[in-house]
Amino acid sequence: MIGTELIKGYGLGNQLFFYLTVRCLAKEKGVEYGFVNPGQIGNVFHSNKGMYFMDIDMGKEISREEMKNYTIYHEQEDRLYMGNSVHDMTNGCYISGADSHLPEVSDNTLIYGNMQAQEYFEKYRDEIRNWLHVREEAESYEYTADDLCIINLRGGEYTSCPELYLDRRYFLNAIKNMKKINPAMRFMVVTEDEEAAKKVLPEYECHHFDMGKDYVTIKNARYLILSNSSFSLMPVLSSTELKYAIAPKYWARHNISDGFWSSEQNIYSFLTYQDKKGKLYSADECKAELEKYKKTSRLYAGKNVRPGKFRTFCQNIRRRFIYGWFFLKKMWRSFERRTGIIKTYSYCSDRNAHCAAHFVRK
Repeated sequence: MIGTELIKGYGLGNQLFFYLTVRCLAKEKGVEYGFVNPGQIGNVFHSNKGMYFMDIDMGKEISREEMKNYTIYHEQEDRLYMGNSVHDMTNGCYISGADSHLPEVSDNTLIYGNMQAQEYFEKYRDEIRNWLHVREEAESYEYTADDLCIINLRGGEYTSCPELYLDRRYFLNAIKNMKKINPAMRFMVVTEDEEAAKKVLPEYECHHFDMGKDYVTIKNARYLILSNSSFSLMPVLSSTELKYAIAPKYWARHNISDGFWSSEQNIYSFLTYQDKKGKLYSADECKAELEKYKKTSRLYAGKNVRPGKFRTFCQNIRRRFIYGWFFLKKMWRSFERRTGIIKTYSYCSDRNAHCAAHFVRK
């Protein structure tokens, strides 16, 4: 059997990547798959209802007692220690690509790691749609349309992290790019954090339904603008409706990268990536550019090396500047909303149905 442990604290996207990688690897080797603590699936920071909206076969349960009979394999990882945040200075910024040795693990192994590389699951892509089957009562095509683009905005703990939290400019550039496809394109935000989303894109309709409907709304959208959140990747991966999706170039370090990815595992053939200026890149272009970066970057050459005292001192200065600029921009956005420079979306309701929609100024 090949398996992993579902640990409390991981989001749904992370959990489902663990699930797919373990199941694909077990299928490839012709062995059973299973999980330690399978009841944790779907129990995340904004929902403790489990996988109430999806039929998912968790294989065999591996007890704590049985864990001692398994070999433990930790996925290969590389990190850059940089002055972007306390996290990146102390834990390092995760930059790893696919682990070429992961497919070599033997039967009776528990795998730990990130497990988000397309190489791990691409062979079984068609079967994955069945593995991640949404229950009929939870399925919804309410927001499936050729002239509607869903914006998935990640808030929560990201909102205080300038290296992670996407700026309004990213979304506005992506909206412009979507309007090149269809000038009449409409936009709606789906998020787990409506309060944060309404500060970034207050002029657009915004919803947090519940975890299940958020998931299926993204899964059945034909056009998507994504945040750097693994939550959105599973519905995209299993979608049969998707026509075009834009994601942030460099993924979790879109805001501050000089060419590295956090992580390389998050370069997917089914996404188009947008840089800070709004330019679009295919996955192949991103991979080719990254390979050149690896050969020339002094930062990348120092991967996995912790900084000395002088470099740490310089990193602290850089980190404070990044945070200062980040919160200064937040204050400016607040000023723009309060003075009406940025419009605010408003809609009325009649028995929980929208009866009109219009833009108003605060």
